[in-house]
Amino acid sequence: MASDSLTKLLSKDFIWGFATGNFQIEGSTDVDGRGKSFWDDFSRTPGKTLDGRNGDVATDSYKLWKEDVELLAQYGVKSYRFSIAWSRIIPLGGRDDPVNPKGIEFYSKLIDALLEKNIIPFVTLYHWDLPQSLHERYGGWLNKEEIVKDYTRYAKVCFEAFGDRVKYWLTMNEPWCISILGYGRGVFAPGRSSDRARSPEGDSSTEPWIVGRNVILSHASAVKAYRENFKPAQKGQIGITLNGDWQMPYDDSPQNVAAAQHALDVAIEGGMQDPIYLGHYPPYMREMLGSRLPEFSEQEIELVKGSSDFYGMNTYTTNLCRAGGDDEFQGLVDYTFTRPDGTQLGKQAHCAWLQDYPEGFRSLLNYLWNRYHLPIYVTENGFAVKDEDTMPLEQALNDTDRVHYFEGTTRVLLQATHEDGVDVKAYFPWSKIRSLQGADGYVTRFGLTYVDYDTQKRYPKQSARFLTKWFKEHQEESSSSPSGIYKRGTSSLSESSTKVPGTPEAADAIKIAKSKPSKDPSRLKKIKEAVWKLVC
Repeated sequence: MASDSLTKLLSKDFIWGFATGNFQIEGSTDVDGRGKSFWDDFSRTPGKTLDGRNGDVATDSYKLWKEDVELLAQYGVKSYRFSIAWSRIIPLGGRDDPVNPKGIEFYSKLIDALLEKNIIPFVTLYHWDLPQSLHERYGGWLNKEEIVKDYTRYAKVCFEAFGDRVKYWLTMNEPWCISILGYGRGVFAPGRSSDRARSPEGDSSTEPWIVGRNVILSHASAVKAYRENFKPAQKGQIGITLNGDWQMPYDDSPQNVAAAQHALDVAIEGGMQDPIYLGHYPPYMREMLGSRLPEFSEQEIELVKGSSDFYGMNTYTTNLCRAGGDDEFQGLVDYTFTRPDGTQLGKQAHCAWLQDYPEGFRSLLNYLWNRYHLPIYVTENGFAVKDEDTMPLEQALNDTDRVHYFEGTTRVLLQATHEDGVDVKAYFPWSKIRSLQGADGYVTRFGLTYVDYDTQKRYPKQSARFLTKWFKEHQEESSSSPSGIYKRGTSSLSESSTKVPGTPEAADAIKIAKSKPSKDPSRLKKIKEAVWKLVC
């Protein structure tokens, strides 16, 4: 291959795969000692999901996890981003509550199976699903003194149980969704809001910002625990993933240019990105919220600043921004997809907030790289095809609009990497499988794999085939490099490398998987003993 062609390839260390969230796919909400998540009852409450359906079965992945791992291997992914259910590990959630051995066993087997297929486990500790008992006991995320301690203990249990094999950790998935959608708009669990037609309690003017601060403190406390007690031996990386879309001025007027920056300041994690990476809130957050903005103490900001080894990025679309909006959660900015000339920014998705505009993806990558100067892991990116829920199987599988979306994002991913110099380390399309999409239920569909909910049979879509082929053609291959351990189309391990991609100094996770078979009962016993030693 010519050298000029090689410059258009992603590095051999680049990680790609598919992403999911536990409540959205696992089902089995009352199996093997799992406690309640506050999403359980919330999703069962009439009117809380668009189609009235819940997560009791979802895609039944708790039972069908072996089939799902096999499907990932067939796709040839290098990694799988999944989340652990806090209420499976510690059913009641608290730091003095017992650990559930069955929960440890389930995720341990999943991790081993992934490694045996040469798939890197990329693990999220919290994907929106607080144990219900903590919400009832002390208000959950609203109680700083309690939640930070309980979350940190939960994280330590996971580090102890799985950290010998997991080298990539995400503490939180989308604090903006946890805080704004759960405690501001009231459309996510626990559904608190000032809108009394939606919720009997809650204060949208204060609670989202309190929750956001407490989520970030919990994240930072867990990172401190990992770096001090586990990283020296386990050699992994840890960070947080933040959702946020590119915000583009509606036109060149000064007020709309300023509005776009205001939207970036607020709509990327409610302003929580700057404390993590820069050590302070964006100035506009202080201007907008005044005394309602919860402060960090000097000790807390020391804990928070620098508490992510990378920038975890969930992004889907681009907004055109006009000054004069009345929504604080958007920075008092008006969003539109309609240009001044009346044309649309891109192809409309099923959900009203999403259009296809790959140039915005490239702009956001550049903005985050230039602002924070940390490697970027794109941990979610995807498209929901309009009316896919009503399509016959054959039509749904031929998801040309989703393919077009990924054609654009992969194209600009290469451009950002090679032409702009952005250090992008990973890309995880959302989602591996058709799943429960929060308040949208099962109507809005992002999945790259179709699921027949009557039979739970999986069917790969054209978009999954496109991405599998694209990454095979656009990434360097090397059998001797850290990321060259993967032999596409096979489930065997290469003997030529024992490193985990992206962490050449890391402990040999693949060797661990080979030398300690997942069916060895003594291994699970040792894991359980270690966990009990940690928490007792």
